[in-house]
Amino acid sequence: MKFTYRSMLIIAALLMSTIIQAQVKNIVLVHGAFADGSGWKKVYTILTQRGYNVSIVGNPNTGPEDDVAATNRVLDRQQGSVILVGHSYGGAIISVAGNSPKVAGLVYVAAFAPDKGEALGQMLSGYPPDPKSGILPPVNGFVWYDIQKYHSGFCADIPKKEAAFMAASQVPVAASAFTYVFGEAAWKSKPSWHIIATEDHSLPTNLQRFMAKRANGRTTELKGSHVIFISRAKEVADVIEAAAKAATL
Repeated sequence: MKFTYRSMLIIAALLMSTIIQAQVKNIVLVHGAFADGSGWKKVYTILTQRGYNVSIVGNPNTGPEDDVAATNRVLDRQQGSVILVGHSYGGAIISVAGNSPKVAGLVYVAAFAPDKGEALGQMLSGYPPDPKSGILPPVNGFVWYDIQKYHSGFCADIPKKEAAFMAASQVPVAASAFTYVFGEAAWKSKPSWHIIATEDHSLPTNLQRFMAKRANGRTTELKGSHVIFISRAKEVADVIEAAAKAATL
């Protein structure tokens, strides 16, 4: 069979159309402890301007089961496959919610990526405490971040006024989040991308590296604090977009 130049162009266009349609266009963002969904605003703006459908989970931080349920409610609203993104404790949440058949890939942003049988407190205990960290002991079943250390320990690379507002509006996390034993990890069956914050005083950088290597994930290291998704929003959005282009269902 002979193909004319015109027919070859049509075939190429159809193939390109199939590739474009296969690309993931839904992004779901999950926040971590001591913050809320508003921290994703810069990343949200960049990705929506690039044509992605972006949703942000308002997880209550009342424990992994509640927070996974909140994430699943948002996943249920998506039409098509999803890139699921988690920051900090949110990484533990996406490690469970990511088992949804809608999830094509996972992006961990300075985040936990626990394996089956692990608890976050146990994972942290293997690393020396950071003197700049302001994670306080539980009070009435919840853990807060010390307001006096919030800027230096949590988000040193954003303006002080912005940090003060975040500290005042922080969402505490249930103490049970640190003792909860996680089940089957989605990163074992889904491709993962890991953004490592090299100046993180809240989640040890070496623990982030260990989890990324164990997951055989694609790793990007960025100089910045625990809130790297705020201070380096464009670079974080670039990694999320790379995941969306690479991971198809």
